Amino acid sequence: MKAVITGENDRVVGINLLDNNDVEHVIEMEFNGRITGHEQDGYPDDPSKRTSEGNEHVNQARKFAQYYVYQERGYDTVEAENHPERINAVRLALKSLSDAQYREFFGDFYQQMASYHRSDTDQVVPIPPDAPGPNTMFYRQNIYLGVDPLETDIAAESRGLATAYDVDIDELAEKSVRDVTDDELSRWESFFDDLTDLIPDTGTDLSDSLYLDSVSSVYGAYVDGDQYEVGEPETDPLDREPDAVLEMPPIDPGTFEQFRVIIDRHLKCQVRDAFVRMGVRAPEEFRVVGNGRLGSVVAYKFVDFYPKYYDSDELDSF
Repeated sequence: MKAVITGENDRVVGINLLDNNDVEHVIEMEFNGRITGHEQDGYPDDPSKRTSEGNEHVNQARKFAQYYVYQERGYDTVEAENHPERINAVRLALKSLSDAQYREFFGDFYQQMASYHRSDTDQVVPIPPDAPGPNTMFYRQNIYLGVDPLETDIAAESRGLATAYDVDIDELAEKSVRDVTDDELSRWESFFDDLTDLIPDTGTDLSDSLYLDSVSSVYGAYVDGDQYEVGEPETDPLDREPDAVLEMPPIDPGTFEQFRVIIDRHLKCQVRDAFVRMGVRAPEEFRVVGNGRLGSVVAYKFVDFYPKYYDSDELDSF
């Protein structure tokens, strides 16, 4: 994949891109990643008339263009599920948790997995009556990161903003949004709005200041023919896009220590998928075999040019 930014105004960015099939794409997108124009002459314009491979090449071009603009301009153009750095930030935040913290956040997910394999373990989430059967189920959990501004190089500015909005910044990393009043939440939102405006001007690196803030409750999804029906979590603490989503069939989680390793690999696979499905090779650390998100597993099954990254028996190496 090769790309170049061809122009930019106060509303959109233009990108010229050559995909892995040597087809040229001209793409225009807004700063939030919404694609407002896409021209190419290598595939039918109607997606229903393209092959699976043609559709995937087109989708790769769009995802790569969004990622390229994010890298070159810093705009928030990449959706969370396609954002390798964001997913990996979640993975690293999870690795830093103690076992007690991990159980607090993901104990229900572990129990739901275990309930399929242990007669003495109750389900957390019942199987929906419309699901074709227990083996069609996947289980999901939304994950949200927080930022501790005192761990950045704008700590002094952060304290000034905290004073202005009357928020206790010293308790930030220990306090969940579930524990604040509506008035506190409004003040925190105003604080973070101003903090977010400050970050691009200072070039601040947030990688060392991220921590796991909140998770949703566990919720189910199931495959019914060629449809994927996704339920809703009973509780979801933040009204924004999650930074990552666990999405797994009910495999045996083993011990809790083994479960942590499984989740880490699952998120590594999601990072791998984010790169692969924008048409580029994943960094060496993420060249692992296993299941990421279901949509990528389906693509690897039905798009001929993809290796079967989910199946160690069929994939010898990268």
